[in-house]
Amino acid sequence: MSEEQKRDNAQAYWQKNVRLMIGLLVVWFVVSFGCGILFVDELNQFRIGGYKLGFWFAQQGSIYTFLAIIFIYAFQMRKLDREFGVEDDE
Repeated sequence: MSEEQKRDNAQAYWQKNVRLMIGLLVVWFVVSFGCGILFVDELNQFRIGGYKLGFWFAQQGSIYTFLAIIFIYAFQMRKLDREFGVEDDE
């Protein structure tokens, strides 16, 4: 593989990585800030486990979402690493 191909490959890899990170950060922002602060009044009309849904998102939902995002990111990056041939050999 020539240097130009390596550079193009690295650039494509980085662009997909950044796109994935931005998408996941948007989800985290919507859940933590949107559901916990902006839409709390609308969500509080519903209950989950005896608690108002807006309160639940502010206290627990954003944490669960963050944990899910970590696993999704790890899974997607493993796929991306395989696609571009940069996976770790263990």
